Amino acid sequence: MSDEEIRSSASEASPVSPWGEPAPAPQNSVNFYQPPAQPVEESTPTYASQNEVQRVADAITAEIHKAVVGQDDAIESALAALFADGHVLLEGVPGTAKTLLVRALSAAVSTDFKRIQFTPDLMPSDITGTRIFDQKLSEFVFKPGPIFTGLLLADEINRTPPKTQAALLEAMQEHRVTVDGETHDLGSVFMVFATQNPIEFEGTYPLPEAQLDRFLLKILVSYPPAEAEQSILRRYHQGFDSNDLETTNIQSVADAATIENCRAIIKKVRVEDAMFRYISALVFATREHRHLVLGGGPRASIALLQVGKAMAAMRGRDYMIPDDVKSIAPAVLRHRLLLRPEAEIEGATADNVIEGILGSLEVPR
Repeated sequence: MSDEEIRSSASEASPVSPWGEPAPAPQNSVNFYQPPAQPVEESTPTYASQNEVQRVADAITAEIHKAVVGQDDAIESALAALFADGHVLLEGVPGTAKTLLVRALSAAVSTDFKRIQFTPDLMPSDITGTRIFDQKLSEFVFKPGPIFTGLLLADEINRTPPKTQAALLEAMQEHRVTVDGETHDLGSVFMVFATQNPIEFEGTYPLPEAQLDRFLLKILVSYPPAEAEQSILRRYHQGFDSNDLETTNIQSVADAATIENCRAIIKKVRVEDAMFRYISALVFATREHRHLVLGGGPRASIALLQVGKAMAAMRGRDYMIPDDVKSIAPAVLRHRLLLRPEAEIEGATADNVIEGILGSLEVPR
């Protein structure tokens, strides 16, 4: 029997889904998804274009691994956020290479790196900058703050009051800063990595939901496995120093123009209507889940689309498949969901809820 006869018989035997499409076969993997063929146009990216994004991503990852052992998922998610022009909330216990990852990334993509240690007495002007009187010019001039950089590490962001946390909002959303009525634009590559310690809550100021929603991803940085930790020990035994990245010989393999080119390619990644319905159904299910007080909003749907397209291009494809969404859904949604108190008492987590919803959704074919 030919392939077309097999597909025809399978289509006749399959029940029709509420979306008007054949219901999926009982498979756990969704790698079999192939979008319908479309005529090639000038605006449609070719595999060569997508392979360029994959090549850049692989090159950056290789350079980061010169300093960071393991943490493959965290690195892949951070690169997807960079290509999707978003910001990242890093959560993990101390000593899991959160700061080192960001520093290594900045070295690999030729961007400036600045770090702000958030404390209870930090003021908004300490972040954005202020106007000072220049005696030579006899006038007030603007002195830029550390936010004027490429990659900004906001270390322990939940240790500073909401007024100072809010100083990041305009910069994160609009890539610009307003001081004393004057607007100052940030660079084309501007990304905030904010860290949180999930263990210590004394003396902290939890980020409000409106600010959490500004972060494209929340990446959980876990302990390394035993083999990776042994590799870390060997590196330090051989003279590795995390405070001196020059010893790691990290090479610059990309710059702002490279990142902008990758973003332009990613915007052209093909997305079928079935994928739009899949993303919408996923986010809509969080709004009706019995364990949640607050589900994902439209910004969550947009984030799933943008990061899903970035993941597709990083994997060398010019179209998005359900696996791209499923792999990044926890990082996109976990900080946007608010659990009911009784669900937390029962031991439910945002990741458990997301996993359950993904398992119950019909996967487009």
